[in-house]
Parts: sequence; structure tokens; C-alpha cells
Amino acid sequence: MVVSPARPPRLRLSLPGPVWLLPALVVGVACGVASTAFLAVLEAATRFRLTHEVVVFALPVAGLLLGAAYERLGPALHAGTSRVFAALDGGPTLPARLAPMVLLGTVFTHLFGGSAGREGTAVQMGAGLADSVAGACGLSGATRLRLLVAGLAGGFASVFGTPVAGVVFALEAPRAAGASVPSGALLPAALAAWAGHHTAEALGVVHLHYPTFQESVPLSGVLGWLGLAVGAGAVAWVFVRATHSVREVAARRFPRLAPRLFVGGALIVLLWQGLAPLGVGSDPLGLGLPLITSAFDGTRPAYTFAVKLLFTVVTIGFGFIGGEVTPLFVIGAAFGALVAEPLGLPLVPAVGVALVGVFAAASKCKWALTVMAVELFGWHAALPAGLVCLVGARLSGREGLYR
Repeated sequence: MVVSPARPPRLRLSLPGPVWLLPALVVGVACGVASTAFLAVLEAATRFRLTHEVVVFALPVAGLLLGAAYERLGPALHAGTSRVFAALDGGPTLPARLAPMVLLGTVFTHLFGGSAGREGTAVQMGAGLADSVAGACGLSGATRLRLLVAGLAGGFASVFGTPVAGVVFALEAPRAAGASVPSGALLPAALAAWAGHHTAEALGVVHLHYPTFQESVPLSGVLGWLGLAVGAGAVAWVFVRATHSVREVAARRFPRLAPRLFVGGALIVLLWQGLAPLGVGSDPLGLGLPLITSAFDGTRPAYTFAVKLLFTVVTIGFGFIGGEVTPLFVIGAAFGALVAEPLGLPLVPAVGVALVGVFAAASKCKWALTVMAVELFGWHAALPAGLVCLVGARLSGREGLYR
């Protein structure tokens, strides 16, 4: 009998100090390339939907096909960002097919009119790419976890154009979800965020331009800013509770993903058609970026933020692929435009601060969103954004967006 020699154990490496530069840089560049491709395909899908609006009626069938694909390729792929946070707590490695699957799933959602974002896709792609790099390099557990954090930072930074906020988000969001962040993760996260952001820009990505605050925002009307913080916390509380509740009820009534997405898609179509007499149109579908622009102009109806909230809760709650950040930006901006005058606040600063404040309150990532406000609107946004993000996160309840 021939006995084959035992396979030698796979070499596991722990890379300290400056050796981190190469894998973190590779992850950042990969995130930039992936985000560039993702944003380009997403923009093409959005343009197609806007010029062929009839495809929205196919959203239930698209959901059925999407759910069947995820059921076949692995239900764990549908776990979303929570799977990434679980991996940081010693969970299983992320499969290599995670990045392409979540990209295609998100594009599918937007192509047929689901109200979702792109942050969840970007950070999941970044983490999936990071785990692939870690596996290819044979990195040890602690080193792999640091690289996962770098993937989160690179994905967030490259898709939003905010590298500093990407680093803070990667360090803050896992803790908000109850996961741990390994020590020594700051340097690789910063390098990956920098590389991802500049790679995306070099490849031609142009991010949405926001108006900068041209002068210092007075805090003399501090009661107005506190009122905005209370409102942001309330809107975030409603969004989080509604999303979790819809997700739990939908999963209980429709245990299989495919029929659940079919029903969710049908509800979106019914809402879209039922609200048509109000002149809602297609703005609540997809990312809804035009609603942000109109919020800064103060040209949208008062109910805009509530309609976008409703569409997003149904889309995400029933399990369509995407993220919540951009829809929450839209909801926050529209809410800021609604309450600016009653609270005695200038329109543009109120819209900008509410834009980051609602997401900060929902995600509990108050520091990341304060930094993002500075990157998007300039240094004059620091004080009011910090106040609204901190107070709003405190008042929005103990449960956050990430679990």
C-alpha cells in the first residue's frame, strides 16, 4: 500500500509594522477599482430605469430571481454588513464570490426601482476583497482582522469620496454593532482609505458636489440646532425600528428569500402607483440623489422625507440588496429642508447637518458622520454637525441600524 505523505500545514504569517503597507495598499487599490466599476454600472442601471420606467413593474419578478440566486449560491451571502462584523468577531472568512454577488444584487435592485443605497455594497465588497488578499497572503488571524477593517475603510472612502470619514467609520461601525476592532487597525485603514479614494478619482469617479458652508454657522440659536438634533433622533428611531420590524415580520411570514423579495417588490410597485396622484414620481426609487439637490434649494414638498423613508423601509426590510446610507442622507436632507424655517435655521446648513445627523443617529457612528460633514461642507460645519450627531445618536434609542 502506498501512503501519500502528509500535507504540510499552511504557513500563516503575522505581519507587524511597516510590512502592513503592501497588503493594505493592495486592498485600498482593489477597493478603488471595484467601487469605480460599481458606480459606473449603477449609474448605467439608473439611467436605463429613468428612461424606461416601465421596468419598475418587473421589480417583483426581479426580486424572485434575485432571491433564487442567493438561495442557490448561499444564504450567508445575503447576511449583509452584519456578516462582515461577525467576521471581525472571529466568524468565518468571507467567500470570494461575496464582492461580485453583492455588486450584481445591488445593481439589480436599483435597475428595477428598489429604494436602496450603495454603502452596504461598498463596505461588503471592500471586506470581501480584503479577506481574499489575506487568504492569498496566508495572513494570521489578528493580521487578517486588521485587513478587514482596512477593507471597510477603503470601500466607504472610495464610494463616497470621504477618506477620513472612511477611516473613522471602519473603526466606529463595528463597535456600534457590538463587534470588536483589533488593535493596530488605524494605520492599514488609513492607507486603504487613502489608496481607495485616490484610485477611484484617478479612474474618473466624480462624486456628488455639495454646497460648502461659506461662513461660520452661528450657534447663538443653539435651541434650533438642539431641535434639529431631537428631530434627527426621532426620524432615525422610526427608521431603525420600522426596518427591523419589517425585516422580522417578513422573514417570519416568508422564510424563503425568493418569495419574500417577490412580495416586497410588489409592495414597492403598489406604493409607487398609489402615491402617483401626489406627484411623487420616480424620485423615491433608487438612490434618490435628485431629492438631495432639491432639498438644498428648498423646492420639494413637505412629505418628501416620509415617502423616501417608507420606500426604503420596505425595500431593505424585505431583503433587497444595497445599503441604507444614501437613502438616510436623502431622508435627512429632506427633513432638514422641512424644519429649517420653523427652527429658525439657515436652509443650506440645516439641510447639510440633517443629512449627516439622521444617519449618525441611526447608525450610532456619530464621530464618522461629524468628520464626513467637515469633508463634505467644510470646517464651518464641524460645530453644528457635531452637536446634532452626538445628541441625535443619544436620543434615537439604544438599538442601532447595525446588529
